[in-house]
Amino acid sequence: MRIKKAIAAAGAASVLMLGLAACASDTTGGSGGEGGGGGGKAVTIGIKFDQPGVGFKEGSTYTGFDVDVANYVAKELGYTDVTFKEAKSADRETLIESGQVDMIFASYTINEERQQKVSFAGPYLVAGQDLLVRSDDSSITGPESLNGKKLCSVTGSTSAQNVKKDFAGKVQLQNYDSYSKCLPAVLSGNIDALTTDDDILAGYAAQPQYKGKLKVVGKPFTEEPYGVGIKKGDTALCKKIDTAITKMIDSGDWKKALDKNFGDANYTPDASKNPPKPIACS
Repeated sequence: MRIKKAIAAAGAASVLMLGLAACASDTTGGSGGEGGGGGGKAVTIGIKFDQPGVGFKEGSTYTGFDVDVANYVAKELGYTDVTFKEAKSADRETLIESGQVDMIFASYTINEERQQKVSFAGPYLVAGQDLLVRSDDSSITGPESLNGKKLCSVTGSTSAQNVKKDFAGKVQLQNYDSYSKCLPAVLSGNIDALTTDDDILAGYAAQPQYKGKLKVVGKPFTEEPYGVGIKKGDTALCKKIDTAITKMIDSGDWKKALDKNFGDANYTPDASKNPPKPIACS
């Protein structure tokens, strides 16, 4: 009886060890590990869900320029199973720091404040901050004309705060938790303008329900280099992402993705800055 019990215990231990080994194998691709990412099966990528042309979720389908760049990079890094997770502006650093995502492609401008918490690869696009207003509103011609006006401010984004600080100290900031919720307010007149990057605004204005009713002012007043957010200090992963982005640009696939996602919006990024040269790795 003791012999049988010993054999059974040994067998159970073997099954347990095999199970643990299998689990370890399944997770090697998720976070990139210490070796800088790639070569695994699964990866979780943060994107926006409510920015047509940039990052947009409809049912179980994900579209947009950020999505196309993310899929290209993931494939180049050897990932075969990509899971997209919503990355709202206010949540992006937390998602990276907590390990809920491995990379973020979410109209994520590289700046010094964010670099204190996360690292960036890229940039893969240089956009510019602009204004979205009603098509019949001729009173707003740029950020300086916003004094006394109501401007949509989105939690976690610095766009509206920058307007108040640098251009129109008397602008009234109205807080919302996403850009998509600002759009009906602009259309109804409860908000006078929405500000964020020009590619995002162009995507909104091109939506069927807003076409002809909303317009982009067309005078960008900042430079917004979009980076790929990753865990702080992961330079190995950063370099691999930069290599993949460079390959996408050189192959012509970057331009194809741009035309595919912004053709209907008549949006063309500043040719003097695009396509950019990925140099972040910081």
